[in-house]
This record gives sequence, structure tokens and C-alpha cells, in this order.
Amino acid sequence: MNWGKVISLILIFVLIITAAFLAVDPLRQSMKLGLDLQGGVQVRLEAKGPVTENEIDQIIAIMRNRVDKLGVTEPIIQREGTNRILIEIPGIKDPEQAINIIGKTAHLEFKTYDGTTILEGKDLADAQEAKDTQTGEIFVSIKFNEEGTKKFAEITTQLVNQFPLINGQKDDRRTIPILLDNEVLQIPYVEEPITQGEGRITGYKDLAEAHNIALLLKSGALPVPVEIIEKRTVGPTLGADSVHKSTQAAIWGLVAIMVFMLLYYRVPGIIANISLVLYTLIVLGVLAGINATLTLPGIAGILLSIGMCVDANIIIYERIKEELRNGKSLRAGIDAGFSRAFWTIFDSNVTTLIAAAVLFYLGTGTIKGFAVTLSIGILCSMFTAITFTRFVLKILADSKLVTNIKYYGA
Repeated sequence: MNWGKVISLILIFVLIITAAFLAVDPLRQSMKLGLDLQGGVQVRLEAKGPVTENEIDQIIAIMRNRVDKLGVTEPIIQREGTNRILIEIPGIKDPEQAINIIGKTAHLEFKTYDGTTILEGKDLADAQEAKDTQTGEIFVSIKFNEEGTKKFAEITTQLVNQFPLINGQKDDRRTIPILLDNEVLQIPYVEEPITQGEGRITGYKDLAEAHNIALLLKSGALPVPVEIIEKRTVGPTLGADSVHKSTQAAIWGLVAIMVFMLLYYRVPGIIANISLVLYTLIVLGVLAGINATLTLPGIAGILLSIGMCVDANIIIYERIKEELRNGKSLRAGIDAGFSRAFWTIFDSNVTTLIAAAVLFYLGTGTIKGFAVTLSIGILCSMFTAITFTRFVLKILADSKLVTNIKYYGA
């Protein structure tokens, strides 16, 4: 018996099991959960009047920009029919704030005293909320694009020249009312020509209000009016229940698989079970590393790939059993079994990866999540089955700890 190899085996098993106890729970808690698992807001919008496909695409792009600015990750924004858009926002803390921002048309206008529109939202380049450090005044700093700067310089110069101060008295005709969705935000007085393309909108009670206005201004105006026809808040109760049931399904499924592998394949079954533990650690680590948002279909993809991971081990072990029954030594049987099983495993996994790629390319929302988790699971299962399992079996054979082929299922 090679005690060095035996100690190596024991250390490998202890390290993996210890890592599982220490890392699985933190990795699971670091996962971002989708709308179906942690709740959030679901909003359905309908464009009013005749609408083109390009205008719907513009609305989707603007809505995605608005939702992203709320600090939300992985929102689902997709078209429904010809004039409707579904928005799902997981984990949102203030549903009403999200709904108010989503529903705004954000039609910004700068007008003269007589109601003539001189600038619109399309003339803006940027908008940022800020607070004056000296006066404490909350404002939104706006910056025009090149065309807007030119227009604003011309009109402010014209107003200053046309309506000069008389005996220090301000002329109301030198004001430029600023309106958002036909509501007056501010009526600033033009003290002097503004030629640099920058200005301030004041009159906000706090930075949060100014932030929402800046967000709307930056995201741009919608090309057509939209109406919220349905809105609902998905509570965490459904999500918690789903997570609990999915977790229970995963645990019982893993236990059943491990018992089967242990009883049917004996010593290789123990290695397969350790391989499953390592597989779980790798999958959770990869998902946490790429900041994946986990949904119920995503969990289904992980569970499916667990079955495929075991399937790869079964193919390998059956090939090894055949080689051992044909009279080969333990080490030769392991080498030959892996060589014969490799292309079978490779071909089956590649075809599944192709299907997952098609789902990801053509699917939307949770379908893409299923494709991603399935692909990650397949790649991890190939690694654990072909690399880790082979490595451990070779160490076991070299250690001469178990030499009777009956304990390898032969």
C-alpha cells in the first residue's frame, strides 16, 4: 500500500467537504435572485395611437435606461404584441418610485414668454442632480448638445437685447419657462446671455426628487405616449416558498443520486459523490462570479446539469467495468475506460450546449437564464467527470488501497 497516495486521497476529500461546509451558504446568499424568487414590480405598458416597430424599440431602449439608473440588475423588458411592453423589476425597494419613473413621458420643453417652444429634451446632452455647497440649494445641472447650445445662446441673447432692464425693474418677458410633461418645473429669469450651453433647474425639496428628474431628462422623451395598463407588486412570500421547495428538491435529488452511485458502483461511487460536491461548489462560484441573477428556470438548468454530471460518471464507470472484466489491470482499466468514454461524453455535451446556445440566442428573460445555467453546469460537469474523477481514480489505483475489482462494480 502506498501511504503517500492514501494520505493524498484523504486530504482531497477533507478539503472538498470542508470547502462545501464553509463556502456553499455564503455563495448561495451572494446570488442575486430574480422576480420569481425575491419579488419586485411587474408593469405592463401600452403605447397609445399608431405606433411603428422602430418607436416600440425606442421605448424599450429608454425604459431600459431608466430602470438601469434605478440601480436594478437584470430587469426583464420585452415586447408583447404590437404595442405593449412588459417590464419586470426584481428586488425594487420603492415600487411606486419605479412605477412613476416608468410611466413618465419625460417631454421636456423650454418656452418663451409667449409659449413658443425653443428647446426640447432632444437638445440635452446631460443632466445631473447636485447641491450647492454654499447655499444648500438643490438643483439639476443641465448641459445642452451642440445644436441646443447654439439655440439657447441665440434666444437668451435675443431676450436680453429685446427686453433690457428699465430703472432696475425686471421684465417678465425675459423668462424661459421649463416644462416637463406640460407641468412647469421652473421659470428662470435670463440675467445675461448663456452661451456655454449649461444651466440649472432649481426648486427641488431634496436630492432624491432632483435625481428622479435628472434621470428622466437623461433617458430622453418617449416617441409616443404610453399608459400603464397593469401594475402589480410580487411579494417575497411566493419567492421564499419557491426557493424553499427548489432547495428541498435539489437536496433530495442529490441524496438519491449519491445513494444510488454508492450502492451500485461502490468505491467509484464514493468518488462520484465527492465529484458532485466539487461540481456544486464550482457552479455556485461561477454564478456568483459573473453576478448571475437566479430564477426558477435557472435552478431547473442547474438540476438538469447535475443529472448530466452523474450521467458522465456512469458512462465512465461502465467502460471501466468492461475493461476490468476483460482482464485488464486496475490502472490500465481506468485509462482505457476514460479513453473510450471521453468522446461519448464530449459529443453528448456539445449537442446539449448547441441547444442551450439556440435557447440563449432566440429566447428572452428566464429562458436565457435557463440556457446560461445549463451551459455553465454542463461545462463544470465535464471538468469534474473527465478531469477530477480521473485524477482521483488514478491516485486510488496507485495507492493500492482497494484492489479487488468487485469493489469497482465489476
